[in-house]
Amino acid sequence: MAPSLLVDLATVDLDRVVMPIEEIRRLNPHRHEMEQLTAVVHLDADAGQIVAVRDVRDDEFWVRGHIPGRPLLPGVLMIEAAAQMCSVYFKKVKEDPRFLGFGGVDAVKFRGQVVPGDRLILLGQAVEIRRRRAVFDTQGVVGNRLVFEARITGMPI
Repeated sequence: MAPSLLVDLATVDLDRVVMPIEEIRRLNPHRHEMEQLTAVVHLDADAGQIVAVRDVRDDEFWVRGHIPGRPLLPGVLMIEAAAQMCSVYFKKVKEDPRFLGFGGVDAVKFRGQVVPGDRLILLGQAVEIRRRRAVFDTQGVVGNRLVFEARITGMPI
């Protein structure tokens, strides 16, 4: 049985951009093929929550080779998108200019596929934020399907 969602999406307007790509770029250094977020649509520092979206396009670098004829967004890119979302939360809420690098990924489960044309909704819940470590529970949703979950640990450097 799939776990409940970290954020009640019925309370989030997924079309209301609270942080456009230009602001994300001021916080995260990722560019070109490694830029994995489209926008942030919800940020609640008091609740420790963030929701971002990633619009999956059919012209992305992985489409041609990751299952030709049936392109599937690689799981590692789903996790990377979630990690970038966590970095945005950390830098915005903590007003910390340091880069939040990967420290670990745990409890990863892939539960569905993501294909070009999908909107991957990324959910994040801050679990522990300290000076030297930030831990988040994350999930990815397409439509009403949970497609992945993972606990991501970031290390400010």
